[in-house]
Amino acid sequence: MLKIVTVCGLGVGSSLILKMTVDSVTKELGIKCNIEHWDMGTVKGRKADLIITTSEFEKSFEGQENVIFIDNIVDKKEIKTKLVQYFDK
Repeated sequence: MLKIVTVCGLGVGSSLILKMTVDSVTKELGIKCNIEHWDMGTVKGRKADLIITTSEFEKSFEGQENVIFIDNIVDKKEIKTKLVQYFDK
C-alpha cells in the first residue's frame, strides 16, 4: 500500500492538519494509502512513497522527486490538483 507522509518542523501542528486534509482528498480520489505525519528529523531516517509538506521546506527536500509542496494546508482543491499532477506523471 502507498505510504504518504505529511511533514512539518515539529510533526505536531501543521503536519497533522495537512494529514487530515490529504486523507480527505485521497479518499475522494479513491487512492488507497496509509498517511502518517512526521517532523523533519523523523523524515530523514525513514522511507515514504510520497512526502507532502509546505513550501517553506523546499530547500530541505531539494532534488527529491517524491515530494509535493503545498501553500495552504487546508486547501483541498490545491492538494487535489497537485496529487493528480503527481500521479499523472
